[in-house]
Amino acid sequence: MKKTEYAISIENMTKSYGKHRGVKDLSLQVITGDIFGFLGPNGAGKSTTIRSLLGLLKFQEGSASVFGLDVRSRSEDILRRVGYMPAEAMFYDAMKVKDVIRFAADMRGMDCRREADMLCGRLSLDREKRIEELSLGNRKKVSIVCAMQHKPDLFIFDEPTSGLDPLMQAEFFQLILEYNKQGTTCFLSSHVLSEIKKYCRHAAIIKEGEIVCCDTVQNLTKTNAKRVHFVENGTEERFVWRGGIDELLAGFAGRHIEDITIEEPSLDEIFMHYYGEGEECEDGIVQA
Repeated sequence: MKKTEYAISIENMTKSYGKHRGVKDLSLQVITGDIFGFLGPNGAGKSTTIRSLLGLLKFQEGSASVFGLDVRSRSEDILRRVGYMPAEAMFYDAMKVKDVIRFAADMRGMDCRREADMLCGRLSLDREKRIEELSLGNRKKVSIVCAMQHKPDLFIFDEPTSGLDPLMQAEFFQLILEYNKQGTTCFLSSHVLSEIKKYCRHAAIIKEGEIVCCDTVQNLTKTNAKRVHFVENGTEERFVWRGGIDELLAGFAGRHIEDITIEEPSLDEIFMHYYGEGEECEDGIVQA
């Protein structure tokens, strides 16, 4: 049997900022070749985890490796194989886009012109503009090109689609899928649930610095829950039902229900119980 190879392996990582929380006893593994979602609300510890993986932060406890290389002692070797896109795209304002992209390639000692041309075309990026003239979305595009142009073994993206319009978001993920077919692993941090469900195969959910769940996206989003919306005596009520359908219908017997809708819950509602939001009111009922 072939041994599973991991692009990322984290064991019991703890990083704190004095009295402030970072991540606590965090463990996860990303299989080489996977598109892995790292899901959590803002402030949950996603960026701390990523920066620790890249050697940009020093964690106090635990261990972490990328392609088997220890992040503490081999960070330079790791960075050669990684394309990193931070949540905030920061560049020298006076530089032109083309100069920033070339500078990023030169830092790696690589000729990335062909790949950069393709990426700029796909993302409709004007390379003659200065950074200070760009919108947030176009700065994001520059960051994407800099992260992808050297065709790394691993993408690490931290909230990559914020600021991108829907068309560019779709193009960005299409690029990820194409690179992934060529063997690139992708580790994608996001708080946008729909992105994770649509494009990722596995995901970890982080809350307040701790991993809540790690599984296939299919398993994470699998639910028998139903969203119920009904009108009784002119008053609207909504809740998410996690019990049996017969039991649900029996609960409406003898009541004056003017209208009722029973449908699949939204992705946000499915994940609410992982985040610990929503309030259990009765057996099977989660108040919306």
